[in-house]
Amino acid sequence: MPVLVLGSGIAGLTTAYVLARRGVKVLVATKAQDPDDCNTAWAQGGIIYSGKNDSPRSLVKDILAAGDGLCFPEAVTRLAEVGPKVVKELLIDTLGVPFTRTSRGELDFTREGAHSVARIVHSKDATGRALEDALLAAVAAEKNITIWTEATAIDLITARHHSTDVAQRYALQDPCLGAYVLDRDAKVHTVLADFTVLATGGVGRLFQHTTNTPHAIGDGLTMAARAGAATLNLEYVQFHPTTLYHPDAPGYLISEALRGEGAVLLNKAGEAFMERYDPKRKDLAPRDVVARAIVEEMTTRGDACVYLDLAHHFETHDGQSIRDRFPNIAETCATYGIDISKEPIPVVPAAHYFCGGVLVDLEGKTTIRHLYAVGETSCTGVHGANRLASTSLLEGLTWGHAAAHGIADRLSQGPAFSARIWKAIPDWVAPGNARNEDPALVQQDWATIKSTMWNYVGIVRTQERLQRAVADIRDLEKRLLRFYHVTTISKSIVDLLHGVHASLLIAQAALKNPISRGAHYRRN
Repeated sequence: MPVLVLGSGIAGLTTAYVLARRGVKVLVATKAQDPDDCNTAWAQGGIIYSGKNDSPRSLVKDILAAGDGLCFPEAVTRLAEVGPKVVKELLIDTLGVPFTRTSRGELDFTREGAHSVARIVHSKDATGRALEDALLAAVAAEKNITIWTEATAIDLITARHHSTDVAQRYALQDPCLGAYVLDRDAKVHTVLADFTVLATGGVGRLFQHTTNTPHAIGDGLTMAARAGAATLNLEYVQFHPTTLYHPDAPGYLISEALRGEGAVLLNKAGEAFMERYDPKRKDLAPRDVVARAIVEEMTTRGDACVYLDLAHHFETHDGQSIRDRFPNIAETCATYGIDISKEPIPVVPAAHYFCGGVLVDLEGKTTIRHLYAVGETSCTGVHGANRLASTSLLEGLTWGHAAAHGIADRLSQGPAFSARIWKAIPDWVAPGNARNEDPALVQQDWATIKSTMWNYVGIVRTQERLQRAVADIRDLEKRLLRFYHVTTISKSIVDLLHGVHASLLIAQAALKNPISRGAHYRRN
């Protein structure tokens, strides 16, 4: 197989689609039953394009400011200069994504927190769904792409870790040769590929409260780190300030675009409090600032949530009503008895976006040969310590586009590996065959991971909390590894092992970094 792509969000599908258009055969593997079950499809707000009175320089300035001094300037410049061009070329001109337009037929630009101008295009309040649908339709029409659902990657195949040819283990630059993948019938396949692309998404489901899909457990991060790839900025987990506070709607995102359209955060007493925490930007401050402000209000007042009031502050334009502008949020809130056109929305923060990940260059190459990473599982340096709103979809699109062209160019130069290298890779050997998996224990282990990460590695961190997190998660991982080595392989066990290891990597990174910056806030 020329290219194996693990993941079916905007980054993975863009990579696959552009490769296919260049004549390259691609296998897209996803853990989900349906390839649209990913964080991309859940994204509401929008994707950065280029607004009126806007410029790449202005966007660079905003991204660097939000990133709190930790961004990679070269990557930020690339995103600002190349990203909008890819939006036009691929999303608007080629795929025809139905972005919302004004009554004059022009793109409807909106603004979100920490943006200096309105430069975000959207498809009402379900932009991610529109992008995912368009990409899946395009991918389905490509004969060079095969989508494999319910396919869980267990481990990346590298020469050093898996080859039976001893000589291959001495290469200074270890190549990735594909992955071992578990199918829905619990059979493990040896998938050999000239190039492997990690597009597995984020880590939100490692936390008790999150906006993420159930599949976002950091498996790409775990597999890459285990294979020896460099990782960076793992402590920077961005918490979205506003998710719906309702027992029957865990993690439902209330888009930052509401604040971009005028919504104001209130405490239970009806006081607008953001001016006390960020007098200049107020409700449009970066997400880490807003999330900590909400936690402070809830903690000091003893309240379970705060409120987002759009009803009395909506800045209407082009004749749109609140229900016109945010139909999906309005409909969802209505099912829980909340009319967003008349009353404030109860909200709390939740784990949302992973700013760190597998270290990559401007093309998506990792430090392991023939292994690429794109989207949220990668660390391009664009986000630094805190992601600017609506840069995530743009980053996945831009780096997916770049990775595809880079891989296609390299494949055009001839075979990636000799037949000898392929023949030396053995099939999967099961570590154990005992059938002693207990769903109750698996569920309890996940509850331990999520509560530990939320309470100790959450929005506000301390030395003592992080030390406790590292110790507890390390002990749990040791127990799970002992269990794994005697038990029949299954998706739930693979997910649990990936989740506990990703949690340990993040907690260790947070413990090692004593400096509060962006999404990593230490109170010692």
